[in-house]
Amino acid sequence: MALGRAIVRRPRVFLLDEPLSNLDAPMRAQMRAEIARLHRRLGATMIYVTHDQAEAMTLGQRLAVMREGAIQQAGEPMRIYAHPANRFVAGFIGSPPMNFFHGTLAGKGNGLSFQTDGGEPTFKLQASTFKVQLDGYAGKKVVLGLRPESIKTQNSETRGQAEPERIVDAVAEVVEPLGPETYLYLSSGPHQFISRVQPGDRISVGQKVSLVFDMRRAHFFDPATEQLIA
Repeated sequence: MALGRAIVRRPRVFLLDEPLSNLDAPMRAQMRAEIARLHRRLGATMIYVTHDQAEAMTLGQRLAVMREGAIQQAGEPMRIYAHPANRFVAGFIGSPPMNFFHGTLAGKGNGLSFQTDGGEPTFKLQASTFKVQLDGYAGKKVVLGLRPESIKTQNSETRGQAEPERIVDAVAEVVEPLGPETYLYLSSGPHQFISRVQPGDRISVGQKVSLVFDMRRAHFFDPATEQLIA
């Protein structure tokens, strides 16, 4: 009703503060589509405040991620998703959130690798991708970030393509089938992480799984400042 009264006044700017927070999931999805249609029809600027990153990603043409009143990053939604400026943004944008692993960089140049705290696993890094940004961090603590879709089960498609240094054995603790995709909540030694896999990868709770970590899509953060390194 409040939105209808605002439309009658034909404002140049709308401020929508958590307009869908009290709706159930099906109605939220329907209203997101209605707001998107309304925005295109009116051609007015809409400032949309939300704690739901799904609403922000689907409705926003430009997105500003805020923390304690300060803008952490602003830009196109998919640009922020693919290139988060810091660990807070990386963990906030995306559902499920990005996985984080604490560890140490070893070596230099072409011999650069990332060793997780606890010793295993260790990942060899492609020099062409990370050499310039990470050379100064050799021997130092960093945080590795990988999104769930960058961790795949080793199946007939990935077998033979992955280097041994990128394969991790884990145990499926929780399996969430969602129709077109499945989320696996896994543990490997002291590490817990999430993988997004295809429904054809039939995994059971308690099953041991071999996973391929796509290190080409890795992000590295400074553990002290939380800023993106590479």
